[in-house]
Amino acid sequence: MARDRRDKYYWKAKDQGYRSRASYKLFQINGKHHIIEEGDTVVDLGAAPGGWLEVAKEISGGRVVGVDLKKILPIEGVETIVGDITSDRTIEKILGLVGQGGADVVICDAAPNLSGNWSYDHARSIDLTRSALGCAKKILKPGGHFVVKVFQGDMFKAFLEEVKDNFSYTHSYSPKASRSQSAEIYVIGKKFLTSPVRRGDEFDVEITELGSSGDGAVLIDSFVVFIKDVEIGDHVKIKIQDVKPNFAFADVIEKMD
Repeated sequence: MARDRRDKYYWKAKDQGYRSRASYKLFQINGKHHIIEEGDTVVDLGAAPGGWLEVAKEISGGRVVGVDLKKILPIEGVETIVGDITSDRTIEKILGLVGQGGADVVICDAAPNLSGNWSYDHARSIDLTRSALGCAKKILKPGGHFVVKVFQGDMFKAFLEEVKDNFSYTHSYSPKASRSQSAEIYVIGKKFLTSPVRRGDEFDVEITELGSSGDGAVLIDSFVVFIKDVEIGDHVKIKIQDVKPNFAFADVIEKMD
């Protein structure tokens, strides 16, 4: 409490009527990365006490749903669910509120209860963020956005790669409202991918046509993949290097006979 009372964001939240100083983190994340837009449907995972819900509702003005194991005190215009984000029943409840088309944005500022053992706390943080990512993959619309808090440590890079595999653009960001001594960082995934290919996938293909730029173009489950340095008739093994919402890029790793 003494630390909070020396914190300008603590007092700013008090003065402006927000439930948590964390509200300003979401304002800053959104100001930098434009995650939530007017009219968006937003789902906040691990939402108690509701600071991010207030901000999400203020920015979007659309449907906002909060999910937490604990009951969240009412916020005007916000719907809440008491549930576990790893439960299929909770997923069904979320989709029942946002519609089967899914949410435009999924956000998560949740953190595990800290024990003081850094390795243990970091591992629990990564487990929680993976649960949030798993939930987001089930409820996001194609092209939707995702924000989640992570504690930095030796497992952070692997988690960041997981997010990169599921979104066209991935960033990490520390808002000014994060405490200077905190190891937290926010991972931001933009444009959720629902394509049949992912970075690192390998395929054997035959080049049957060239795109307008001269690159080879093949269809994998009706999804376009562009390949450099090939000619029509080449039979090659390719590795996907980058995936966008409507197409992907691959490199040749082996030329076949």
